Amino acid sequence: MPTPAEVLTTINRTDSAAPRVTCYDDLPGPTAGERVELSGRVLGTWVSKAANALQEEWDLEPGSVVRLALRPHWRLLYWAWAVWSVGAVVDLDGGAGADLVVTDDPERLPDDGPAVLVTRAALARRSDHDLPDGVMDEAADLSTFGDLFSPWAEPEDDDVALRLAGEETGYGELVALARAGATSPPGSRVQLVDPSAEALLRTALAVWADGGSLVVHLGQTDEATLDRRARTEGVTA
Repeated sequence: MPTPAEVLTTINRTDSAAPRVTCYDDLPGPTAGERVELSGRVLGTWVSKAANALQEEWDLEPGSVVRLALRPHWRLLYWAWAVWSVGAVVDLDGGAGADLVVTDDPERLPDDGPAVLVTRAALARRSDHDLPDGVMDEAADLSTFGDLFSPWAEPEDDDVALRLAGEETGYGELVALARAGATSPPGSRVQLVDPSAEALLRTALAVWADGGSLVVHLGQTDEATLDRRARTEGVTA
């Protein structure tokens, strides 16, 4: 089975201009009301920039562990794919021993060790928080990294790709397991309502592996709004 990085390469080779994720933010706060749509090409650019940062700033590679302390969001998707692009471990458990922490919550920054603070707003150019030494301001710094990415090393099938709920999933089975749990036909435009981080990642793996796309609603959204958006976005599953 392909790795997550190979899934992204395949959908971009097939149709890089097609939308792959459309994200509506219905959560209270400064990003409420945002609608962000990423084509495969734009998604790939975000992934490349983040993956280059992981390699060039922190020397991350297969076996390295990245704690993604991020709420469900389109930014979670490209950070997860960046980690998988360097062959490292996406850790959603939050245990000790991470080589890097990526979070959108200043309260979840580690007391020591490297970290990235992600600002969720689509047009943010810098964080509103004063950041300690060792913490990258993603909004200010990520754009400086390259748009093309080449990994220093490729993961083996038995290298750990995902750590979740005390269990570890290897690169050789990650996409296959996600596809096994899918219920939509290939090429579907799949709607997700207020998913967990796990559900967002697993659904993206399955849907993109089958050439489809996602429409994601963050927060509680009324049924009339969901129905209207589903018609507008061409949702099929």
